[in-house]
Amino acid sequence: MKNTLLPDTQNTKDLRNIVINQVGIKDILHPINFVNRDNESHPSVANFTMTVRLPENVKGTHMSRFIEILNDNECSFGIDNFMGLVQTVADKLDSNDAQIIVDFPFFRNKKAPSSGVESLLDYKATLTGSLSDGKPDLTVKVVVPVTSLCPCSKSISKYGAHNQRSHITIEAKASVGATIYLEDLIDLAEQKASSELYAILKRDDEKVVTERAYENPAFVEDIVRDIAVELNADKKVKYYCLESENFESIHNHSAYALITNQK
Repeated sequence: MKNTLLPDTQNTKDLRNIVINQVGIKDILHPINFVNRDNESHPSVANFTMTVRLPENVKGTHMSRFIEILNDNECSFGIDNFMGLVQTVADKLDSNDAQIIVDFPFFRNKKAPSSGVESLLDYKATLTGSLSDGKPDLTVKVVVPVTSLCPCSKSISKYGAHNQRSHITIEAKASVGATIYLEDLIDLAEQKASSELYAILKRDDEKVVTERAYENPAFVEDIVRDIAVELNADKKVKYYCLESENFESIHNHSAYALITNQK
């Protein structure tokens, strides 16, 4: 039974007259069902940061309400309806300014290029949804692991060329009325790499991906420029931040490049 005699300290008046831009909960793990581009639901575990703006005259926010939002119903969302969850935070916390940042592993089923054997490959995905004075803003971000092969090494070496694992990170915002799915960004990154990755490869598959990488050498600069050409031409994209990091196999450092564009 609810005890109505307990004081509600959070709702008391604060006299310091200072707005808190963001207050809430950080780094809470919670199971989700993520709905992909094809409207298929995939279970995962996500890390949530959920905040609202606190007016200058209010002492504290109601932290438990954030947890209640995650637990009230099955936590299921996709790119198309994620902002609805942000709106729920704003409504429950009585705020016009709210934000949710959610990080989770996103899995895709991939077929090896020769044998056709299927396996799941994971990608690190991040959605950042914000309401500012009631205006929505959504950023989609994904880290795509790929293979890159050095053009310089190929041109000077008698027996082969050094290659490495690389991470291509694309963060993007969609134009009004458009939608950018995680799969859109993943497909683009894998197309521009020397070769994409697979969780399972048979011997004939290893031959295919090794030769594919050798036939498609790319500096870290080539990778970001080739992707940027496509993003610049895509009318669905109004902003992007694009990074590539090559974890060098013959150096104890990474090669790195970044391009941003606000259309």
